[in-house]
Amino acid sequence: MTNTQTWPACPHPDGGTIQTLADAFGRTAALRPGGVALRVAGGQEITWRAYTERVRELAAGLAALGIHRGDTVGLMLTNRPEAHLVDTAALLLGAIPFSIYNTSSPEQISYLFGNAENRVVVTEQRFLDRIVAADTRPAHIVCVDGEFTLDDLAAAGDPDFDLDAAVERVEPGDVATLIYTSGTTGPPKGVQLTHANIVAEARALMTHLSPGPDDRITSYLPSAHVADRVSAQYLNLIFGVQVTCVDDPRAIAAALPDARPTIWVAVPRVWQKIKAGIESKLDEAKPAKRAIARWALDVGRRAALTDRPSPLLGVQHRIADALVLGKLRHTLGLDQLRWAVSGAAAIPPETLEYFLGIGLPVYEVWGMSETCAAATTNAPGELRIGSVGKALDGVELKLADDGELLCRGPLVTPGYHRDPERTAEAIDADGWLHTGDIATIDADGFVTIVDRKKELIINEAGKNMSPTNIENAMKAASPLIAQAMAIGDGKAYVAALVVLDPEVLEARFGLGADALGIAVADDTVLAAVRDAIRTGNQKLNQAEQVKRFRILPTTWDPGGDELTPKMSLRRRPIAEKYRGDIDQLHEPTPGPQVQEVR
Repeated sequence: MTNTQTWPACPHPDGGTIQTLADAFGRTAALRPGGVALRVAGGQEITWRAYTERVRELAAGLAALGIHRGDTVGLMLTNRPEAHLVDTAALLLGAIPFSIYNTSSPEQISYLFGNAENRVVVTEQRFLDRIVAADTRPAHIVCVDGEFTLDDLAAAGDPDFDLDAAVERVEPGDVATLIYTSGTTGPPKGVQLTHANIVAEARALMTHLSPGPDDRITSYLPSAHVADRVSAQYLNLIFGVQVTCVDDPRAIAAALPDARPTIWVAVPRVWQKIKAGIESKLDEAKPAKRAIARWALDVGRRAALTDRPSPLLGVQHRIADALVLGKLRHTLGLDQLRWAVSGAAAIPPETLEYFLGIGLPVYEVWGMSETCAAATTNAPGELRIGSVGKALDGVELKLADDGELLCRGPLVTPGYHRDPERTAEAIDADGWLHTGDIATIDADGFVTIVDRKKELIINEAGKNMSPTNIENAMKAASPLIAQAMAIGDGKAYVAALVVLDPEVLEARFGLGADALGIAVADDTVLAAVRDAIRTGNQKLNQAEQVKRFRILPTTWDPGGDELTPKMSLRRRPIAEKYRGDIDQLHEPTPGPQVQEVR
């Protein structure tokens, strides 16, 4: 490698330092050759020795297909060990592996492959039809459970292929992956993350996490999302963290007792789902047991939120932990957790307090694909609920005149793939990334995200409001509300579209997913949603409070018309799709579907 002296390095568990993922993999694998690197809950296990052997075969196979340094390799796979094997094989060649969302349509696949210009895609039978239907199709399709499998790819390779020489040619400034931002408007942008970006992120995380071969994590979030790619794939390659693959994100709660993660990453909706599951079990418990559990949860919350608990609270907390909280952590499979992350969207403070009360170290972070995942984090002794914490080591933050958060540092992308215009719009001449988030930074350095710059609500009186804050207040009040969109730009008051959670609806009201049309007119359901919104309103100022709502007889699924794959609201498409429903919310005399909150 050349010019490495200008690039940052990250301490490696073997006592040295690394500057590329290609260099890291071989050294990590040598630490514990017989240790388990990748596994499937209750099933397949792959040791570091087997990982190394298979990656060498696959790298030779990819080279035989014409893949070399700087070429792209597409992946459309579920969370399975093969995704890691292929990704790593490509990285060792100096190639650029990238994942696309499994919900992608043929049209979206065509755009992504056209932008990436990948000659190879590795996929599964379940996605093959959509890939074949795309206008832009790679020259080679490898299907792990199809006609040309990974075994066939490995067999196609030259047994004398010099992979070590390829690894030596990989430089820190080489692009390691593309993260296609799902975006709420416009075509996706291919965020380029270099080996140096990822190494800088790993080095910044070390201050708080100190990950190593004794740690365990799960891979269940989409591998096209930067959170899974960094937390699972790259922490595995750099630090040897064991990865348990869960190919169905809906099965993650059931997989946790098997995986026993020590480090874990979840989006707010996952945390809310787990909380709803706990509360549902409590509702089914006998009165005495339920009372003890709720007492323990309350004690745990008060102890977690108190810097110096009184002697009485300390005794109560030890009793609560022995009777309830410790057992609950074990049942969840999170009893060995030493660090957990909530990110990708704002988490309601009440949800965060709930898990801190259980004794789970959940810390909210902020970051973007463009910042190689986390750029700020809360931490032990530096926790401020409602904020996203302080800047990680090496990260510079400041506010623009209009309150937009600007970020600079070695973990910031060099730009978007084949898109110099949008790169220039996002990153200025001084290297500051314009994040699009409106934020505040207090005297202690804690960052609070107000909302997206383009999504603030300004009512007819000129009051600026965060729709995310309003929506989170509603969702935090009841797990029945899966999604909500606050509406009030240019209006006299705020109203909301509400989408119900089918699982909670069935558990609490006996109405299945096929009964959403009935649920929206059910008096008991309407009353429950109205009560939740009233509760949420108590946490908002008068201008922010929701005055009317409309329950939609549908679900909003990640990657669909209404939600991005990371579950951000697609506000403009929602406004267009539900224009009639939205217009009714502010009519002088609305129809029966519109409910008043009094």
